Amino acid sequence: MANRITELFKIEHPIVQAGMIWNSGWRLASAASNAGILGLIGAGSMYPDVLREHIQKCKVATDKPFGVNVPMLYPNIEEIMDIIVEEGVKIVFTSAGNPKTWTSWLQERGITVVHVVSSVKFALKAQAAGVDAVVAEGFEAGGHNGRDETTTLTLIPMVKEHLEIPLIAAGGIATGKAMLACMVLGADGVQVGSRFVASEESSAHQAFKQVVVDAKEGDTQLTLKELAPVRLVKNKFFNDLQELYKTAPTPEQLKELLGRARAKRGMFEGDLDDGELEIGQIAGLIHDIKPVADIVNDMVTEFEEAKKQVALL
Repeated sequence: MANRITELFKIEHPIVQAGMIWNSGWRLASAASNAGILGLIGAGSMYPDVLREHIQKCKVATDKPFGVNVPMLYPNIEEIMDIIVEEGVKIVFTSAGNPKTWTSWLQERGITVVHVVSSVKFALKAQAAGVDAVVAEGFEAGGHNGRDETTTLTLIPMVKEHLEIPLIAAGGIATGKAMLACMVLGADGVQVGSRFVASEESSAHQAFKQVVVDAKEGDTQLTLKELAPVRLVKNKFFNDLQELYKTAPTPEQLKELLGRARAKRGMFEGDLDDGELEIGQIAGLIHDIKPVADIVNDMVTEFEEAKKQVALL
């Protein structure tokens, strides 16, 4: 399945395992890379020394390409970038910030740079900044999301219409059929998050993985748009937020309720009531917890079968 994405990352299948906070440690990233796709370590939930440890363990666990996802709002961003260079990481996905800030610096050190966006406007800014590829993420995605609420099947062709560099689709993709649909619409590859949360190698708490498996249509919703839009499972914390919204709260009141480390409590520590449980709408189609290799094999097999079916139409 050779194309611009497989050539860019030197991988077998044009699939990227998303670098999600509290879910994407070295075990998940190395398993993804060993399965023939691009594994990403999620630096957003790691102190610098923890990230270094995960990179070093990932290098031992796989001889295949892997990368690091770095939210650029990270308070120790300079130290994080230095560690990435020192440890010889060759692929970096940036998000939550201006791609101009680090793209050239990373590329001058031999690193391929991909930026995550949620709109055509930001895709074009990323391309102008010189990134090697763009991830366009639709409204269906879990975790922090775009303010425009553009769905993946709408966003991908609109971005493709203006983009010259490789395009990776994200948001609501967990099957080979969804992968084919995105590539028909112009994507060169796909980024998959939620499906890999419910994998054996994910660092998510087992209780959170079970919540993902049990989720049904409508069990997630985008909220906290006044701060940073985030898609969450509807639990006690989510309901507390909705009650607060009835009082027309200020951003400061929302921040007070949110507090600190709530995502860690939910996804990593398994507090299903008061934790922040970030997952995409596609959770309603995830029914089991499987090894990464099986997930990848299922996606690729379904993708190839779907291509044959479409050819018969």
